[in-house]
Amino acid sequence: MPILDDFKGYSPSMQSPVTNAVAVTPDDSADLSHLSRALYIGTGGDVRVTIADGSTLTFVNMVQGWHPIRVSKVWATGTTADHMVGCW
Repeated sequence: MPILDDFKGYSPSMQSPVTNAVAVTPDDSADLSHLSRALYIGTGGDVRVTIADGSTLTFVNMVQGWHPIRVSKVWATGTTADHMVGCW
């Protein structure tokens, strides 16, 4: 029997739970497959990213957990955090 989705008819918003996710491997040349709505950090550390407006910056000492940042790239150079998941 297929699983029921009581929220299928609702329009998603930025406050809605994420519905897609992909493991993030930091890379200096490749962008993520999708612009994220949030980044999950499994092991804390520094995270160098390119955000939605095209700016590149480093978040220093990010803790483990959910971070509502829209990123297009997670750079290998300058990133020490690990076990990341990009969600949208």
